[in-house]
Amino acid sequence: MSQHRRRLVSTRKTRRNVRAFLLTTVVAAVAIAVGAKLMIGPGSGPSADPLAMSVSGLARSHQAAELVQQRQQIILMTAATKSFKVVGSPKVAKIPPPVNPATSTASGSGGGAPIVPTAPPNPGTAQATAYKMLPSFGFSTDQFGCLNNIWTRESGWRYNAENASGAYGIPQALPGSKMATAGADWLTDPTTQIRWGLGYIKATYGSPCNAWAFWQVHGWY
Repeated sequence: MSQHRRRLVSTRKTRRNVRAFLLTTVVAAVAIAVGAKLMIGPGSGPSADPLAMSVSGLARSHQAAELVQQRQQIILMTAATKSFKVVGSPKVAKIPPPVNPATSTASGSGGGAPIVPTAPPNPGTAQATAYKMLPSFGFSTDQFGCLNNIWTRESGWRYNAENASGAYGIPQALPGSKMATAGADWLTDPTTQIRWGLGYIKATYGSPCNAWAFWQVHGWY
């Protein structure tokens, strides 16, 4: 809640408490007057001061104690509205800016994200397709280990992997129809999905290892 909203809510509560305090005070005053009249009326003894006795009794009553307590609460709330402080602001995860492959490190790590060593994948697999496609996006094949870590966790490299959120395919595009920009066969072709996924990683994170570093912190990319 913003500082202005907190002050507005507190001010409204203070006004309600003030109205309640005034109403209680009026009721108490009427009670004092009625009690005094009854005690001063016929039948009261001449030796005592009826008004003084009535006021004294009211001061010791439960209603009087509540009035004092309400007054103290109003004083404290009024003072509190003058001392609000902004103690901090929420931190939002920031996506790293894209890295120019021409200025990245020789290994293609894109800004110094750690490389994940891995052997070349088996030929004929979706992993092998991605491995061969890396250089066409300006990435070193050293980046494959990071890419493999992400997509193994996201989809298990299955072209028909679906998520309840609507994410689909090897890169888990959300929604899956985004991958139509890479080819009309995005529903069934791993190559089309990989092409879209590498383009997304390059535009968003600069390199697969940058994307993997982000995934390790947030659990998504």
